Amino acid sequence: MKTAIAVLAAAAAAFAFVAPSGAQVVERVTPNSAEEVLLSFAPVARNASPAVVNVFSTRVARSRSRLEEFFGPGAGDMFGMPRQRLERSLGSGVIVESGGVIVTNNHVVEGAVELRVVLNDRREFDARVVLTDERTDLAVLQIDDEVEALPTLAFGRSMDLEVGDIVLAIGNPFGVGQTVTQGIVSALARTEVGTSDAQSFIQTDAAINPGNSGGALVALDGSLVGVNTAIFSRSGGSNGVGFAIPAEVVARIVEAAISGGRVERPWLGARTEPVTSDVAAALGLERPAGLIVAEIYPDGPAERAGLAVHDIVLGLEDAEVNEEAALRFQLLTQRVGETARLQVQRNGRALELSLPIEAPPENPPRDPRILVGAHPFDGAEVVNLSPAV
Repeated sequence: MKTAIAVLAAAAAAFAFVAPSGAQVVERVTPNSAEEVLLSFAPVARNASPAVVNVFSTRVARSRSRLEEFFGPGAGDMFGMPRQRLERSLGSGVIVESGGVIVTNNHVVEGAVELRVVLNDRREFDARVVLTDERTDLAVLQIDDEVEALPTLAFGRSMDLEVGDIVLAIGNPFGVGQTVTQGIVSALARTEVGTSDAQSFIQTDAAINPGNSGGALVALDGSLVGVNTAIFSRSGGSNGVGFAIPAEVVARIVEAAISGGRVERPWLGARTEPVTSDVAAALGLERPAGLIVAEIYPDGPAERAGLAVHDIVLGLEDAEVNEEAALRFQLLTQRVGETARLQVQRNGRALELSLPIEAPPENPPRDPRILVGAHPFDGAEVVNLSPAV
């Protein structure tokens, strides 16, 4: 049986990156006594849970009648047989702004004609979609009613996580009610999950099940470090291999929604290829690492930063990039209009370049056309190819 990716549901919160007050870098240690082993996660769960909500969505699904099975599409209409039905599903979400802004997964709300949000204290509100982004599988909702300040979760920094750190997953698995599960960070920067172009997932063994999608992955300082989105499972239940979208990506999507804009995906302006063991040996490198620049696009961010063909891109803002997906993720966490530090190796020397963060240009314009004629492409829509496309 092939391993399936089961999509889930849950919740998470807070619009701006906020470090917990008085936060300090603490040395990680293992328990040294029975008293330390008996320490509880209850305070973290108590503070985070009110910001996690249930998201109920209603979709219109088309029913296929028995007549259509025999006589083709539309046969049921001739006899007044209904062809549509309502489907209801459950997911999770996180309040990220006290005025009722909620982040969840796109697959939780996709195609919904009605959305209902249920808070931890059992209050219910209608909600509407403000922004959806299929490529990151994220959506931002707004509660329609005027409400007093709601509890939120502050975004943490997933980049500060280490494998082995304890995390809590909060959501509503299988619709049984809000549930908190505990586990550790099993891996970081997973790029082969394939559910979105965030492509740098946090992997955790905290139990995540259907219904947890859109829920919160919380660090022990109470900050939101990820939004739970998928599991690897043969049965559809949790096997301890869950994935969360890092908080840095979630924050960019929320910012775009609140500002009323669209999601901008910065580009490098260069074509890169992974440094394989053969390439590393040919270049005299100690080990395969980074991305080798194969082509520079004219007047793009890479050219203006001074990047050259055959340079090896090792990192962006000190975060290692060994795959193109990892580089796209790191670029997605940056704000358009700012600059980022690009770590490069050139002819054996380490360099740091200043990369302007820009959205890819739509040049030439798309100029969409519908092809018509007696040829195989009749009815196809075509557009001009540009960096933006």
